[in-house]
Formats: sequence, C-alpha cells, structure tokens
Amino acid sequence: MEIVRTEIPQFTELIDLASEKIGGKALICTDDFFAEKENLLKEGRGIFIEDKYTDRGKWMDGWESRRKRTEGHDWCIIQLGASGVIKGLDIDTNHFLGNHPPFASVEVCNIDGNPSTEQLCSNDVVWTEITAKSHLDPGSQNFFEVTNDQVWTHLRLNIFPDGGVARLKVYGEVYKNWSLVNSDELIDLASAVNGAKSISCNDMFFSHMDNLLMPGRGVNMGDGWETKRNRTPNNCDWVIVKLAHQGEISKILVDTCHFKGNYPDTCSIEGLNVTDNNIDWNSENLDWKEILPKSKLQADFEHHYENEIQNKASFTHIRLNIFPDGGISRLRLFGFIKNSVDG
Repeated sequence: MEIVRTEIPQFTELIDLASEKIGGKALICTDDFFAEKENLLKEGRGIFIEDKYTDRGKWMDGWESRRKRTEGHDWCIIQLGASGVIKGLDIDTNHFLGNHPPFASVEVCNIDGNPSTEQLCSNDVVWTEITAKSHLDPGSQNFFEVTNDQVWTHLRLNIFPDGGVARLKVYGEVYKNWSLVNSDELIDLASAVNGAKSISCNDMFFSHMDNLLMPGRGVNMGDGWETKRNRTPNNCDWVIVKLAHQGEISKILVDTCHFKGNYPDTCSIEGLNVTDNNIDWNSENLDWKEILPKSKLQADFEHHYENEIQNKASFTHIRLNIFPDGGISRLRLFGFIKNSVDG
C-alpha cells in the first residue's frame, strides 16, 4: 500500500499541549480493547514490532478500539497538559494500515479545575468543533490547521467508526493568566508549562532543544538538549529561550542529568530584553548582557546558582552557552515577573 507523504506544516514548531511530558492525560474513551488510549500522548510517532502479540491480539503502539458492530463511533477525551490556543493538529496513523479510522473530528472545551470523567461526559459540557469530520490517510501524519483563537483545557478526538491512531499531537501556544501571579511570587520563567519556548540554537544533532524546558528531570540521555562533538578549537554551542514572561532571574538550575561522558565542560547565560519578534538570532549586533559568568559543570549533576548571578535586570530572552559542546538535561530560571514599564 502506498503511504501518503505530507509536508510538515510550520505549526509543528509550537509546543504539543497534549504531550504526556507536560502533563497531558487521556482520561476516558469508549473502547481501547486492542491498544491503550494513553499511547496517544507519548513521544515520537509510535513503533511496530512484527511478532509481538497480547492476549487480545496484535500489539500496537497507539490507541486502537475493537471492530464496532453497533451504531455510533469511538472517542477519547484528553486533558491538555497546559491550557492554550490550539494552532494545529496531527492525527498520526503510523503503522495503522488495514485498521486505521477512515475519518476523524476534534472537539474542545474549557473547564476550570479538574473535572471528573462523569462531568466531562455529561450534557452540561459545551463542546466546540475545531476540526470537522475529515478523511484520514493510513500510516500517515494527518495535519489539520486550526483557526480558532480561544483558550481550551480539554479535547475530544472522535474516530469514525473505529480503529487505531498512533499519536495525537495538539500544537499551540500555552496560555497562563499572569494577572493571577504576584510580582513577589518566585516562578520558573523557563518552564514550557508557563509558556517558555526554545526558539533557536546552533546545533541539536542528538536531541531537541525543547527538552530543556520540560517539567521534571530527564528520564534518559535522549531527554535533554545534546549537540554533536565539535572539533573546532574554543567552540561554543548555544540555545536561545524566549521566557514565559519578562522577568528578573534570581535563581538558576542547570541539570546535566544522565550526561556523564558527554556533559559540557562549562556554561554561561546571557540575557536580552526585546519586543521585536523578527530578530536575526545569529546577528553579532545583539546586546546580550551577562547573567551567569562562565561556570564549571559536572557530570549527571544539578548545578544551583544564586550568588553567582551578575545581572538582576529584566529580560525577555536568554542565551545558554555551553563550552565546547555536549548535553544539558534541564534549565530552570526562577525569578519574578516584570512588565515593560518596570524596566
């Protein structure tokens, strides 16, 4: 069977609001007889193991319902890891060829707190359709752009009538109500859950720069930002992070968890305060200010810095520099939010 190849849209550069890495949860579904609903929110596209079976049939890396013999369709309700504006979807049927759903639709709602599954399934919830019933290709990433600009907390994936989906990616922008955050409240300005985003780096050969900002400690060496071995004398690799909110950094954590023979020798952090989103981040004319001077690193270790911080100005972006190359698992920048008028 020929598998359709689809151009990767730009919205996939945004954060996956439903990823289990940031707290996304598959709460309830009509049926997951063959493969568990939780697989929908895992990393990657899913794998296939030729001769692996369970007592219910072929093992599949995704969510798969049994063959429906009654009226209706299957669905799965997902709690987003962070509330936000959804810009695009990827309903990925990777490895589901003779058992993928022919069609799917997506609905969303916004509910405060942690509603029960009974509440989410009740008639009191108002679901808004953001992707109408649409054709799905087998074994493919099925991309759908979303134009609705409202903030959502939960999502319902409907498949018609049944079948298997490997992964669901919900790309968007994190929403955080900053009016509820006090100016004297210490907050992680580099947390993806708060809206921070890695926007540029010179190299991420082994693992992606977005991992730096994820919650928790890295689960393995692949769950961090790692550059290739660089043979250039005095090399410096770097990554630029847009902070969740303009703020003053007072505590720093650089974690080299799992990086033992490949951690950077040293690191430094610089800051920038800008409002222009169309910046050439490779430009040498940007006025970076030193926040953390060049500091020695250790293998597989949490490095805490407070007294070492040189600049308590307000910043919108930071640049983490590593010398000469290697891997960092997590970066935490704890500080206080500032508005533009605060300076």
